[in-house]
Amino acid sequence: MLENYLPVLIFMVVALLFGCLLVGLGSLFSRLLGVNKPDAAKNAPFECGFDAFEDARMKFDVRFYLVAILFILFDLEIAFLFPWAVVLEDISWFGFWSMMVFLALLVVGFIYEWKKGALEWE
Repeated sequence: MLENYLPVLIFMVVALLFGCLLVGLGSLFSRLLGVNKPDAAKNAPFECGFDAFEDARMKFDVRFYLVAILFILFDLEIAFLFPWAVVLEDISWFGFWSMMVFLALLVVGFIYEWKKGALEWE
């Protein structure tokens, strides 16, 4: 039984050694051949093209999180549609109507959010 896992173990060890070798060589060549000319602009904190003006731990408006959640929700909807479209012929009418129910629930949720004003930015 264990002899079946020996090639996997050898592969993992070789991959780990190869990865460490590449990282080490990259670091070595960066120190030997890289140009290091730091100045005030390169060492300054950078945030969206301008200097930071407040503490990094400031509170964000909840609308940022709502937009992120809505993006993830509708992005996942599209992620489910592609594999469904590929196997639609194989799953026949049951698969078709199952996806229609799923899409109807998402549309109802979208309309609810729209009516509540969650998509409006003030």
